Amino acid sequence: MKKKMMALALAGAMLAMTACGSSGKTADTAATKAATEAAAAATEASSSAATQAADNSGKTYKVGICQLVQHDALDAATKGFEDALKDKFGDNVTIDYQNAQGDSATCATIVNGFVSNQYDLILANATPALQAAVAATTDIPILGTSITDYGTALNLKDFSGTTGMNVSGTSDLAPLDQQEAMIRELVPDAKKVAILYCSAEANSKFQADKIEGYLDADKIAYQEYTFADSNDLQSVVQSAVSDCDVMYIPTDNTAASNMTIIKNITEPAKLPIICGEENMCSNGGLATLSIDYYDIGEAAGEQAVEILANGADVSTLPIGYAKTTTKKYNKDYADAIGFTIPSDYVAIEK
Repeated sequence: MKKKMMALALAGAMLAMTACGSSGKTADTAATKAATEAAAAATEASSSAATQAADNSGKTYKVGICQLVQHDALDAATKGFEDALKDKFGDNVTIDYQNAQGDSATCATIVNGFVSNQYDLILANATPALQAAVAATTDIPILGTSITDYGTALNLKDFSGTTGMNVSGTSDLAPLDQQEAMIRELVPDAKKVAILYCSAEANSKFQADKIEGYLDADKIAYQEYTFADSNDLQSVVQSAVSDCDVMYIPTDNTAASNMTIIKNITEPAKLPIICGEENMCSNGGLATLSIDYYDIGEAAGEQAVEILANGADVSTLPIGYAKTTTKKYNKDYADAIGFTIPSDYVAIEK
């Protein structure tokens, strides 16, 4: 294609030069016209080549997105995924986005619809969505995002970075040892840490167990405070506030959707909260070791391109992780509880 475009442009230029040397203004006009037409043909060929590269020679794709619940982090991951697909395929990809409104049974209904309609790929945003997709199909490629640990989510023994099944994706796991170090840095005199999470979320339990191991090593006491759903969250948080010096909340979807309830109890008690991710912190926490959910969604979108356009085998595609983390804090919450944050923390923009 490049050779063809160069030949067209060169032919136009040679024609212009020949005409200029033969017959004055008439030849000049003819040469200009010929050169313009040649340039236009080259531009059209270039544009056609770019379009073919973007849409993989005109192939079309149907992609379903099942997102567990609407909150800022998951929304950002979905946006990153959609942008990556649109950037590659343009109008040649149809994206069917559906939100399960926090209900695992609805996740199953959504992904079963994707399977019935023979979609080319499924994005499962959050662990219950991933589990529903895996139960629905062993044939359609599935990508997860906002999944903390794929071994835990899929009950895989000896998980080493690839699933060996029709699943890959990206993880939202920030280094848990660094999150525990943040607790010690910000509240060095803490005698007891409350670990708050939803008992229905396996990945939250995974994070809690890891954090507890690091707290044990540092001889810091802790207690788990679990809730089944948003209905008993308020009473559980009230119990935790009366019995701890600092609270840790992992990347828990139910907690993330109800940070206002948590904040309304913890802020008057002036309790520092370390959150597993930035959007939770922004809505009612003190500090976090942040990853960018848009970035992990975009990375999942790039994986989708590799599968759809380039034939990559999803079963051998390694799980992707955030490349960078940043210490961030919620200035409004810090001011409300009278807390001074170290200078190397970045205020979350709102």
